[in-house]
Amino acid sequence: MKDALVPVLVVIGLLLLAGLTLFLVRRPRRGALPPTEQPRPGIERGEQVPPSVITAPAPEKAPERVTPTKPAVPAPAPPAAGETAPPVEAPPAPAAPEIEQPEPTAGRLVRLRARLSRSQNVFGKGLLGLLSRDHLDDDAWDEVEESLISADVGVQATTEIVAKLRERTRVLGTRTSSDLRTLLTEELTEALDPKLDRSLHTGVVDGRPSVILVVGVNGAGKTTSCGKIARVLVADGHTVVLGAADTFRAAAAEQLATWGSRVGAQVVRGPEGGDPAAVAFDAVKKGIEAGVDTVLIDTAGRLQNKVGLMDELGKIKRVVEKHGPVSETLLVLDATAGQNGLSQARVFTEVADVTGVVLTKLDGTAKGGIVIAVQRALGIPVKLVGLGEGPDDLAPFDPQQFVAALLGDE
Repeated sequence: MKDALVPVLVVIGLLLLAGLTLFLVRRPRRGALPPTEQPRPGIERGEQVPPSVITAPAPEKAPERVTPTKPAVPAPAPPAAGETAPPVEAPPAPAAPEIEQPEPTAGRLVRLRARLSRSQNVFGKGLLGLLSRDHLDDDAWDEVEESLISADVGVQATTEIVAKLRERTRVLGTRTSSDLRTLLTEELTEALDPKLDRSLHTGVVDGRPSVILVVGVNGAGKTTSCGKIARVLVADGHTVVLGAADTFRAAAAEQLATWGSRVGAQVVRGPEGGDPAAVAFDAVKKGIEAGVDTVLIDTAGRLQNKVGLMDELGKIKRVVEKHGPVSETLLVLDATAGQNGLSQARVFTEVADVTGVVLTKLDGTAKGGIVIAVQRALGIPVKLVGLGEGPDDLAPFDPQQFVAALLGDE
């Protein structure tokens, strides 16, 4: 019986030994790398394989770009024990525009007369040279007439001046240059009519500020003159509100605001292309609220016909007069336009109650006689003259000082 079990036990032992050996061989060793994936069938032979099984090769790694770094700014050291940290300075606030105080206008024309005499001295010396001849015949007087006409005095005014000069030199028998200069000065001054009221009507009237309308064609320097008039008023102690009623020119309101900011004058403006009469009304309203004594209104100048001009200025005036009457209407003229500018000026005097003329650019190529022609043709006084590009180069007009500058120094 025992002998029969021995072979069976040997077989069972061999089987257990074989199973243990197989288990040990198939078990992966710890830390061993996984087997390398074998190429799939068909790929090496160029056969089609579904996309899902094709893996794209890993892209080559681009070389790293080295970015230069700024040197680190060392942080401020913390305050020591018992010390307080220094205060952090806030950025400075933008400075408010400096308010200018122009010098009073008294004697301003005297200070600026050198600019006029430089350009008009030939006119004065030429006339004095003609009048100081030993014999004043008809040809000499014809030359005097030509000199006056070429200086834009105008034909009618020239005829009257020459007639008076001929009569006085014949009666008085004057021949010295000093006497002739005196005669010419008197006649030119008389032609400018020194008795005309050349003051600006400003100040509070019945509890309301005076209103000054500034009118004129484009290119005459109307908006610039309006800003300079504001400086004239401030220089003489007035308070001003500016109305930018020229809403058709985009830069007009900005230009007027710049002038106003220099002297501390408030500026009332409206939208571009808006109703000028509404801006004028609001400007007067603001002037009443602010308690100023003068409201200066810049009006549009690009009206191409008389009907449109009449309608526009008429509407502005009617709307403004809801607050009170208009005190002044100043017409700005370009002196360099000469006699040609008078036709445009007449249109304004026909449709608006113009009370005075502001004659600009008189220091350039303008001829001094245009002042006489303007007054004779329009029947209104020249109240202010522009003698330069500077902000304070607008001066109240004085006939005696003007003629003295025209004739030059003795």
